Amino acid sequence: MRLDSFLRNSGLVPRRPVAKRVCDSGAVTVDGKPAKPSSEVTVGEQITLATGTRIATYRVLALPQRPVPKTQRDQYTQLISSELRSEDSI
Repeated sequence: MRLDSFLRNSGLVPRRPVAKRVCDSGAVTVDGKPAKPSSEVTVGEQITLATGTRIATYRVLALPQRPVPKTQRDQYTQLISSELRSEDSI
């Protein structure tokens, strides 16, 4: 599954164009490597998403084929860590 589709379908970002934009800006890594929107995502990989003042790392648990409701999002990703970025690094 494409990274931008995964980010949208799992609810980590609100829309696919937003997912593409954050990937293109270098704010997304997969297993520690910068990722393009077209990168393939597989179960077990770690995705780090740096948006605004927050850096969050998630483990991919499953690949949703469609956007999932908020109540089911924890079935697809597991939050590993979350921290606030200092204003100096923004």
